[in-house]
Amino acid sequence: MNSNNKDIDILIQLMAKLPGLGPRSARRAVLHLIKKRDILLSPLADSLFTVAQTARECVTCGNIGTMDQCDVCSDLRRAIGQICVVEDVSDLWAMERAAVFKGRYHVLGGVLSALDGVGPEELRIPNLVSRVGDENITEVILALNATVDGQTTAHYIADQLEDLGVSVTSLAQGVPIGGELDYLDDGTITAALNARKAV
Repeated sequence: MNSNNKDIDILIQLMAKLPGLGPRSARRAVLHLIKKRDILLSPLADSLFTVAQTARECVTCGNIGTMDQCDVCSDLRRAIGQICVVEDVSDLWAMERAAVFKGRYHVLGGVLSALDGVGPEELRIPNLVSRVGDENITEVILALNATVDGQTTAHYIADQLEDLGVSVTSLAQGVPIGGELDYLDDGTITAALNARKAV
């Protein structure tokens, strides 16, 4: 590390830890920020400082916001009775980007994984069970990834909710819009065939 550029080198190392950025991409990003310091670097530094002070986890669903209760949970126009269960906040944000779900969410904070030592106690599953009873939920939509751990978690949650008289559904899986069968893997084709519907 060049002692003359110590601060810049530290910034590059920190940027390189971000998802999708390696050392080379981080160097390019930092150089760009420095060249545009007035319109990019200074505002970014101010915004990072503000978010570091104000960002917090929603006490109800686990989303990230700047208040104890996130915008989704505090929106009275959201449909009461439906909870969409997602693995992580990024999944919640993806669902919101699509702008088709008008209910509430529940972020688990991960999925069950014996290999990683993640059991039900490490996830927000007990909170979900409480919410279903407390909020008069009629449907729980499991929007978990189609991985072995995701499906294991979905089955576990369904078992936990079995005696609560709530409908438990999951997102359809299969051929994406615009997808061609020749480019799909066997698992996707199998899921699509099993989830077929009348035309």
